[in-house]
Amino acid sequence: MTDAKPALTTRPMTRLARGSRTWRDLSPLLRLLLLTQLAFNIGFFAVLPFLAEHLGTAIGMAGWLVGLVLGLRTFSQQGLFVVGGALTDRYGVRPLVLAGCVLRIAGFVWLGYARDTASIIAAVLLIGLAAALFSPAVESEVARQAVLWEEAGHGPRTRVLALLSVAGQAGAFLGPLLGALLLAVDFRTACLAGAGIFVLVLAGHLRLLPQHIPGRERIRARGGLRELLRNGRFLAVCCAYGAYLLAYNQLYLALPDEVQRGTGSQAPLAWLFALSSILVVTAQLPVTHWAARRLDLRRSMTAGLLLISAGFAAVAAARPAGWTGIAGLLPAAVFVVLLTVGQMLVTPAARAWVPELAPDGRIGLYTGALSSVAGLIVLAGSAATGALLGGTLPGWLPWLVLAALPLAAVGLLPRRVTRRAPSAAT
Repeated sequence: MTDAKPALTTRPMTRLARGSRTWRDLSPLLRLLLLTQLAFNIGFFAVLPFLAEHLGTAIGMAGWLVGLVLGLRTFSQQGLFVVGGALTDRYGVRPLVLAGCVLRIAGFVWLGYARDTASIIAAVLLIGLAAALFSPAVESEVARQAVLWEEAGHGPRTRVLALLSVAGQAGAFLGPLLGALLLAVDFRTACLAGAGIFVLVLAGHLRLLPQHIPGRERIRARGGLRELLRNGRFLAVCCAYGAYLLAYNQLYLALPDEVQRGTGSQAPLAWLFALSSILVVTAQLPVTHWAARRLDLRRSMTAGLLLISAGFAAVAAARPAGWTGIAGLLPAAVFVVLLTVGQMLVTPAARAWVPELAPDGRIGLYTGALSSVAGLIVLAGSAATGALLGGTLPGWLPWLVLAALPLAAVGLLPRRVTRRAPSAAT
């Protein structure tokens, strides 16, 4: 009887204590990488959310040209993640992080002073290329360190990867607040402040990031991309992750349309975005803790995709009622909550799955490819979604189609995952 007493006293451990214990157990390198993700997003989101308004109002660009500039930035970042990942495998984490910081500093400074179209495009391409270098380096090393953390008996790797999501989302929440304050001066000041943050990151990593990280061997042989394209299980996970990312992208495409319909204004969007960020920052670790105890990686992704599908279905079901005002905002709020909780289940699980599917020495390439393949799916899917939303179909039908996509993605997930054999090229 007395043996059960300690278990009863430890069970009510607070969420904060669990998160603090996880943080204390992390290696100095993992803490540095997670703080890096936070700093990256603060610097990035202090500038980029305000770029479209700057280009359209201050520079006077046409709407189609603003869209082109934003699309080029996304392509130069997301589309080239696979290149950054391959370079990380070949040259190591430190050179890619440092080079990416230098390019991001140059890009932000250039953007702050750019006035003509060619200079603006060059600056945003530089900003996107910077992330294509440093993000796969950081994310792949966090994933590798998370596996080592799990093997050392500290707990499921998804806890570490959940902290990566929390750090990124906290930066995405704080960055726009900083940017909004700086815009009281002007856009150039916001750009220079963003560059300043990356100067600090660069200085910190010059001092703290190891020249060589133990256990991460650089791979010299080629052929990794051909092997990747033959890895059906990995590509299936990429496609399922792409379906999630396409759904997440509807925060910027379908959700504004629904909010405008329900309330006659875009103003509530800011509150819905804040709701999503706060949910991730406060609930990501508890959700991951629950999922790690009850679900494997496939079931976690499945549950997340089903919740996302339910979010779209909720809007589709409410559309025929034609609610407006506060009631008209409720379906959009339900969508945001279900999408965000689904994101909390899908993202750590997908990142945790990559090391199981990648050959030894190729984790950078596979981490980058996860984002690049998903980015291509978003690019194609967003065009199709835009056509659906802008067409003459009943308002509920595009949301029903969007609800079907995560359901289809569940069927793509591998039934089981086994560790691949070490690459002969290592």
